[in-house]
Amino acid sequence: MSDSAHPRFFHAFPMRAVTAHELDDVLADDTTTRVLFLWGRDCPNCDLAKGEMLLAPERFRWPDVEWLHDNVYDDRAMAVRFGLHGIPAFMVFRGARKLGRITPWPGADAFVAAIERVRSGET
Repeated sequence: MSDSAHPRFFHAFPMRAVTAHELDDVLADDTTTRVLFLWGRDCPNCDLAKGEMLLAPERFRWPDVEWLHDNVYDDRAMAVRFGLHGIPAFMVFRGARKLGRITPWPGADAFVAAIERVRSGET
């Protein structure tokens, strides 16, 4: 996925951009379930995840889940915060409480199943 395709992806998935500096404030505001997508430009596995998500975007939209994203190549503090050794990585939160981490991209079915477990309280 070229750099010019990134806006297409983030338009299809309205994800709120966050930085390491503002993440705690974003997470502290309530008990919303959030998925933080940590990615980077020219990352083949990130592009694979984005491509699969674009094939069936409705599978990745839940009314009670807010998506956040951060390009960790531009925000190294976020990568350090979560001890990333590779991307993509998806951090799942309810409010400020981290519920889990999904990495590497497991494929659409496994990803959706993991988020469904979180939504149903099976964390």
